[in-house]
Amino acid sequence: MRIVFCGTPEFAAPTLRAVVSAGHEVALVVSQPDRSAGRGLSERMPAVKRTAMEMGLPVVQPEKIRENAEFEAQLRAIQPEAIVVVAYGRIIPQWMLELPRHGNINLHASLLPKYRGAAPIQWAIAKGEAETGNTTMRLNAGLDTGEILLQSRGPIGPTQTAVEQFHVLAEDGAELIVRTLAGLAAGSIQARAQDETKATLAPLLQREDGRMEFWRDAQTLYNRWRGFQPWPGAYTTWKGSRLTVHKMRVAEDVQAGEGVMVVHMGRMYVGCGGGTALRLDEVQLEGRRRMEATEFLRGQHGATIWRMGQ
Repeated sequence: MRIVFCGTPEFAAPTLRAVVSAGHEVALVVSQPDRSAGRGLSERMPAVKRTAMEMGLPVVQPEKIRENAEFEAQLRAIQPEAIVVVAYGRIIPQWMLELPRHGNINLHASLLPKYRGAAPIQWAIAKGEAETGNTTMRLNAGLDTGEILLQSRGPIGPTQTAVEQFHVLAEDGAELIVRTLAGLAAGSIQARAQDETKATLAPLLQREDGRMEFWRDAQTLYNRWRGFQPWPGAYTTWKGSRLTVHKMRVAEDVQAGEGVMVVHMGRMYVGCGGGTALRLDEVQLEGRRRMEATEFLRGQHGATIWRMGQ
């Protein structure tokens, strides 16, 4: 097929490479503009732009696409048979939805209709799901509400983080897009509507989502920590300062009140809801470096009980 590819972050790069390797003609790659990042606020190009340049593909980075006559004329001149959209980060306007014969084919990193929205990988793990996957769908004007084309499923390991799952789904999704394009070309895919009664949301993460609320049970807090990697992570308050928890695990046979931190056999534990507890293995006090919890405890002058979250 003749394709226009729209994508921005690293998650989309494997799909771009796979589409080209499968023999499709990528006539244009569309990515978001370079953005300032880092302490020096230097311009950084999106991963998809970098990948396209390495492959010798033409790239455009329009600031807006909804009312952009030049961009619209460019796409109409290409006459793509399909537009592939993977984590592009822009709402696709109606004229783009109607342009290609096979529509705008989107890769979404969840088993739709579950986890519609901007952070499906993170929320699936944070909610304790044991299974997730990818969905290809034909985009419409709604939020991830288009007809499902194909799906692939896979497990979420009990200790797996969003960072680890990100790489798994990026590679799996690239293969699923290639299968979807082949099925559309052959006419073998039967699109199906999503079951609205089973829809759930995966909204954009906020910093507050990382706050550890110790009325929750330990497994829930651990799942949220796994899901919210690398940001917003998990944090609480320690003597008026932010304490970020970089490594933790659910503890067994340790009792403590909700939000009460205790030292047991030289290790750092905090009580959670339902009589459960977490073991904190690596922490970072605001303004300080990351350190093992045992090292952190050595600076607490031998005390064995504290109240966290205050």
